[in-house]
Amino acid sequence: MSKTKEKKFIKKARTPKEKALRVLLYVSVIIVSIITLYPYFAMFTTALKSRAEIYAMKGTVFPIEWEWKNFTDIWSLAPLTRYFLNSIIVAGGATAIAIICGIPAAYALSRMKFKGKKFFLGLVIISQMFAPVVLLVGIYKVMSVLHLTDTLLALVFVNAAFNQAFAIWLLRGTFMSISPEMEQAATIDGCNQLQAMIRVLIPVAAPGIVTALIFVFINAWNEYTVALTLISSDLLKPLTVGITVFNGYNMIEWQYLFASSLFATIPVVILFVCIEKHLVGGLTSGGVKG
Repeated sequence: MSKTKEKKFIKKARTPKEKALRVLLYVSVIIVSIITLYPYFAMFTTALKSRAEIYAMKGTVFPIEWEWKNFTDIWSLAPLTRYFLNSIIVAGGATAIAIICGIPAAYALSRMKFKGKKFFLGLVIISQMFAPVVLLVGIYKVMSVLHLTDTLLALVFVNAAFNQAFAIWLLRGTFMSISPEMEQAATIDGCNQLQAMIRVLIPVAAPGIVTALIFVFINAWNEYTVALTLISSDLLKPLTVGITVFNGYNMIEWQYLFASSLFATIPVVILFVCIEKHLVGGLTSGGVKG
């Protein structure tokens, strides 16, 4: 008997209950996907409509006339290139600070024993409870004293600070999921503790580091309230605040607002595509108990 026939006999036929559950699973996935993607579909179709068609009494799902020029007009109507650059500087700077500071802090919490370790870890977890909007007045006063209002550096520091706790928590779980024997073997080969961390631990923990990186970047990229409060110069606004230029006093230019919003999602989508294979491993490793 051939191997193919043997597999057919060995393979157990699915029961009607299993088939029904599989169909239910597929239907659920399709429904969730439609609900999740519908806002982007609405943004896309609205971005392709004219102003008159958007404010018409009888609206349509798809544009009657496809206004593709809306996607090019926004670049001349507002300094979107500058807004994009500002957002990249803020998100990239905040991510770099959060990861660079988070790795040694997470390493200390996962590998070292010192007084006040549990207390410090508790403070890290508690700090995630405070949203920036709650501390907005205090943040503005601190930045005023430091003469950092209306600067991108202020946004970099604030975003890094509010994402630091999450980075430490996730990286600590990642480091705890890695066997300490690997670092001990490196020290036997002549590495000190710092060299063992850099050469052994960090490469192995790459999925968790990448996961922390993408979440910090997205949070900093999407931040709006603090940027609206601290930045007053038009050319220093990040993209989230800059695109509100299409919110006029008498009318909102929905076609331009949605077109620019779609462009704003592109960097995040690119990041997700690049690190998607590391994302699941990083999230599961970050859930290890300590």
